[in-house]
Amino acid sequence: MPIRITALTDPHPTSAGHRLAWLASGDDGDPLGSAFLRVFTRDGQEHLAELEVNVHRAERRKGVGSRLLETAVAAAREAGRRSVVAQTDEGTPGDHFLAASGFRRVLTLTYARLALDELGSDGVDEINAIAERPHPGYRLASWRGTVPEELAQTFADSRRAMDDMPMDDTDYGVVSWDVERVLAAAKAIADRGQLLTTVVAVDESDGSIVGFTELVVPGDGKGDGLHYGTGVLPEHRGHGLGRWMKAESIRVARTDHPELAGLITDTADSNTHMRRINDALGYVPTHKALEYQLDL
Repeated sequence: MPIRITALTDPHPTSAGHRLAWLASGDDGDPLGSAFLRVFTRDGQEHLAELEVNVHRAERRKGVGSRLLETAVAAAREAGRRSVVAQTDEGTPGDHFLAASGFRRVLTLTYARLALDELGSDGVDEINAIAERPHPGYRLASWRGTVPEELAQTFADSRRAMDDMPMDDTDYGVVSWDVERVLAAAKAIADRGQLLTTVVAVDESDGSIVGFTELVVPGDGKGDGLHYGTGVLPEHRGHGLGRWMKAESIRVARTDHPELAGLITDTADSNTHMRRINDALGYVPTHKALEYQLDL
């Protein structure tokens, strides 16, 4: 079957990068599949691109995915990238396709969910107790949406807590955060119609932020919310701040969004510390996702 690949234009580049897109179609013009290549341009990730390939279920195993992949990889090489990453759920056609296409598995993520609508009184009491437990020398603070101006710089500084996040063999690079990027990230979430809540741990000796956890909720406050990053600066680890902040974010979510059904988090299998936190707070594993990488 002849396959036509048509390049598309993504009209929304960001400060972090831009996307290239392609549509695969047959002789009759009907779409068969698509591919998106996100080309990162921010400092520390100029070597990286992220791939997403989708093929209609009825058109699989006919060469459509391979043609889209070849086109996207050629574009990544032309853009001077050295690595292309792609994510798929374990055991799916995407898993088998990437493995057969020369990609290697570099990271395994476990997704877990906390069913807020099924929390009994004991579960609620336990989470509240964790959130209310004093941590001498530290206090919690939180905000919705964009970080308050007076906290913007110390919040940006605290993002280096993610620099040593376990990424196994992924050629992810090191992302540099500044106030501009913090503000841009919050704006991107708001532009999607979603609601961002950030909980932070503050060092009472100087008022600096030493840890954070972020939660993004659908705009209508229903369905499932998604935990973004959670991190504590290395020099402040060992005090239980990660579990403290995450418990507080659960409590805030229940208060601010009473119709929210659940909270979803994803954690690298090698990140045993954060997985223990999730287990202690009642998150139940749902499935695994795999990060694949092609070295160019």
